[in-house]
Amino acid sequence: MKIAYLTNGFPSAVEAYVRDEIAGLRAHDVEVIACSARRVGVLAADLDNWREQTLYIQALRVWVVLRSFVRCCSGCQQLLPFLVRILSGNESITQRTKALVHTWLGVYYAVLLQDTNVDHIHVHHGYFSAWIAMVAARLLGISYSITLHGSDLLVNAAFLDIKLERCSLCFTISEYNRQVAFNRYPQIPREKILLRRLGVDLPAPGPVSSDAVERDHRFIMLAPGRLHAVKDHAFLVSACAVLRECGFDFVCFLAGEGPERKHIQNHIRAQGLERQVKLLGHVAHEDLQAIYGLADLVVLTSKSEGIPVVLMEAMAHGCAVLAPDITGIPELVTHGKTGFLYKPGCLGDFVACIEFVRRSLNGLGPMRRAARDHVSSYFNRAANLKAFIEVLCTSLCAKDHNENPVLQ
Repeated sequence: MKIAYLTNGFPSAVEAYVRDEIAGLRAHDVEVIACSARRVGVLAADLDNWREQTLYIQALRVWVVLRSFVRCCSGCQQLLPFLVRILSGNESITQRTKALVHTWLGVYYAVLLQDTNVDHIHVHHGYFSAWIAMVAARLLGISYSITLHGSDLLVNAAFLDIKLERCSLCFTISEYNRQVAFNRYPQIPREKILLRRLGVDLPAPGPVSSDAVERDHRFIMLAPGRLHAVKDHAFLVSACAVLRECGFDFVCFLAGEGPERKHIQNHIRAQGLERQVKLLGHVAHEDLQAIYGLADLVVLTSKSEGIPVVLMEAMAHGCAVLAPDITGIPELVTHGKTGFLYKPGCLGDFVACIEFVRRSLNGLGPMRRAARDHVSSYFNRAANLKAFIEVLCTSLCAKDHNENPVLQ
């Protein structure tokens, strides 16, 4: 069995689960071609090997471009349903124009793969890479599947109806997302949309230390995650301003990098919070694990999420966590039992939860243990990865048996 595994940008430092799935499939004797729609920027040295073995679509080759135009002409009939959907939908002109470009990239991708004898394409996220995979699978006469995370279903779901209609399987990382998909796309067979939770490893107990964060007398908050508008770090900075005015002695570390860095820096400076709020930039995974052990509270302020891996990691380390009561997060965090949830967008409720945690630090032992146990039971990386691989491989083997007249 041979699978082409496509993502928007690979390898990614923040999407270790993709590397896990590729490695897991290979360990089960599945040949996997790692593919990426875009080339990625600067990477850590340990990801160089992954980059070297990745097939990139947007590294356009002249001879493939020429063959792609020929393939477009010969495959007009196969492309017609996609073109009709683009022209007849309610999406914006910009979205339709992008879909036309992605259709051609799908043809290009099919040309890249046509001599590899792949049996299936799996794509992570339902964005433009899913359209590319759908078109390529159609031209190659093979199946494709999708893993949906959060914003690709809840925020930016352009053309997701046809992507779901055409895929053989769709995995969602939360039951909340699965129910949303059922409600929005009732025409899609329910058995096609499956729950596939992500997961983390439980760290071994022991002393921790970090060069990035020094332990002092102040209350330490940690906000791990990409500096992106959807993470709403401006809300967090505003909350820190309120805490300071209340005489709260604390420090809040933002661990991550992203396009909102300058805006966040300006917000911190405008509020005069340079002493209380620190930007750590990108933190290597192993260093982040150490910082979890020093944090009194791990906070998340996102406007939209699937089920964040950083929250799983924090709970696996026995951290107290505070997150918005949105989407699939309550499947991970049960308020008052495995962590704390605040009313989305409510600054007062967020600040009140932080103050409660500070007052209750010595009594949070049972909650920390319950959080760790919950992650171990339902968000165990090895167990969930094994289940995903078994479902995908079983589905493909069944499909091959049903379609092969010799086997029949």
